[in-house]
Amino acid sequence: MLRACSARRMSWWRARTARASSIPARAICDMRRHSHRPERVSELIRQAVGAFLTGDVRDPRIGFVTVIGVDVSADLSHAKVRVSVMGTEEEKAKSLEGLASAARFLRAQLSKELHLRTSPELHFHLDRGLEHAQHIDRVLKELKESDD
Repeated sequence: MLRACSARRMSWWRARTARASSIPARAICDMRRHSHRPERVSELIRQAVGAFLTGDVRDPRIGFVTVIGVDVSADLSHAKVRVSVMGTEEEKAKSLEGLASAARFLRAQLSKELHLRTSPELHFHLDRGLEHAQHIDRVLKELKESDD
């Protein structure tokens, strides 16, 4: 007998189809588990938050912020928004504080725009990837200059 995936029973039609085809039941469960919907929703959230930051932001604490990416949980209840902030460490902290205070407003705007059953709870995190890349570039330039 075929096992059900994720504590659910397979419908008789899916079980029959799995038996009739050469696809094992586990593969059918894996196909369903690896949905592309969170990727699509994360891209929509990235665009909406980016549009908000370019136009509708009125908080003076939020400086020059760029949305790098959004990671959405599988159940679409939480979204980790990775942002890059230009400026000093103090300005970065203030910008993150301003974004955290605007998270509820942004969530309400997302629910109006995206028409999801539940809009995800937004968590803003500073992405230091660009700073790290600039540091590596600086070190490589110094090494190149010292070799010459």
